[in-house]
Amino acid sequence: MASPQAAIELLAKDLNPQGGVYCPSPKADMKLWNNHPKVYLDVAHTGEAKCPYCGTVYRLKAGETVHGGH
Repeated sequence: MASPQAAIELLAKDLNPQGGVYCPSPKADMKLWNNHPKVYLDVAHTGEAKCPYCGTVYRLKAGETVHGGH
């Protein structure tokens, strides 16, 4: 089980066009790309997402807004 850690703050520009991020992520200072299977986390919808494998929390930085395409 992963040790507790601070949430990874993301800017809107860090998210992919669908409003998400993949974990493992270099943003989380993960040295190995193969820590666990790559999973998509939807951050834009709720402003926060937690990886089911390692427990890393990705959070949209306060004040950041995500604009969806039309």
